[in-house]
Amino acid sequence: MSERVTGADTEQSLTSEAYHITVDGGRDSFYALSIEREDSDTAWLMSDTVRSLAEMR
Repeated sequence: MSERVTGADTEQSLTSEAYHITVDGGRDSFYALSIEREDSDTAWLMSDTVRSLAEMR
């Protein structure tokens, strides 16, 4: 997924990736979401709390 976000003076391109991460030799796993700005190595957000809007209501 790629979205174009318009700021006050600049345009920024964001990408997102979803991950299913397995740990402890396969005994546990979780989902994670990463959102990154394509033109920066330091502008990113990663969360292991992934919920749907329906779950938040």
